Amino acid sequence: GRSTETPPTVVGGYELRERLGGRPPATSVWRAVRLSTGAPAAVKQVRLAGLPGRLRDSLDCELRFLAAVSHPNIIRLLDVVRVRCIYLVMELCEGGDLATYIERSGGRVEESVARNFMRQIGAGLQVLRRHHVVHRDLKPENILLSCLGSDAILKISDFGLSRVLHPGEYAETACGTRLYMAPEVMLFQKYDDKVDLWSIGAILFELLNGYPPFRGRSNVQMLQCINRTGSLPFSQLVVPSLHPDCIDICTRLLCTNPGLSWTLVMPPLPPTKML
Repeated sequence: GRSTETPPTVVGGYELRERLGGRPPATSVWRAVRLSTGAPAAVKQVRLAGLPGRLRDSLDCELRFLAAVSHPNIIRLLDVVRVRCIYLVMELCEGGDLATYIERSGGRVEESVARNFMRQIGAGLQVLRRHHVVHRDLKPENILLSCLGSDAILKISDFGLSRVLHPGEYAETACGTRLYMAPEVMLFQKYDDKVDLWSIGAILFELLNGYPPFRGRSNVQMLQCINRTGSLPFSQLVVPSLHPDCIDICTRLLCTNPGLSWTLVMPPLPPTKML
C-alpha cells in the first residue's frame, strides 16, 4: 500500500527531508536531521514486504557488519529503527558519491588523487576481509565522500548485496552491476571474495581514464569485450603521465584468473608522480 511507499516524516527521532537515492522499490535513502540535536544523517529505508530471501540475508549481513565495525573508510551506522520497514540511520556524506566526483572532475582524476582514493578503498576492503564479508556491488556510486574535494575521506557503503563468505566457501548468486562485475559472476560460476578486487580494478581504471575498462549491453557482450582485449584500453592521452605501477596494478586487478589478482591488494607506490 501507499503507507509502505511513502515513509513517515519522522522516524525514531529523525526527520526525513530529501530523497537521495536507493534501489526502488525495495530501498530509499533520505537526507535526515536528528530533531533533538539538529545533526544531519542519512536514513536508508528497507521495505521488507516482498523482499526476496537472499536480499533479507544480505540485509542481515549489512546490519551485523555495520554494527560491528568502526572504521573511517566504512560508512558508519548510527541507529536502526524498525517501524513496519527497517530504517538504517547512517552518517551523512556531504561529498556525494565517487561517480559524481569523477563527473565533476571532468571525467577523470589526477593520478595522485586516484592513488589516495584507492588506498582508502583498500583499507576499507581489508576491514571487510577481516569480517569475511564480500560486498558484491563495489562501484563508484557506492563509494561515498565525506566532503567535497580531493581531500575527502572515502567510505564504502550500500552493503545490500553483501554476504559472509568464510575461507574455502563460495557463492553462486549472480548479482552486482555489470560494468564492475567479475567475469566469474557473469559466467554463473562459483566465486569468492576475489570478485571485489575485480570491481576495485574497474574503479581504479575509471578514475585514471574517465571510462570503465569494459562495456557491453549484456553479460555476453561484456564477456566478449573482456576476452578480446589483449591489454586494457588505457587512454593514450593518459598513459604517458602514469607511473608504470598504476598500469600494473590495474592489469593485475583486472586479471581473469582471480587467483592472480588476489595477491595484490594495494602495494606501496612511490610517493612521487612521474611526469
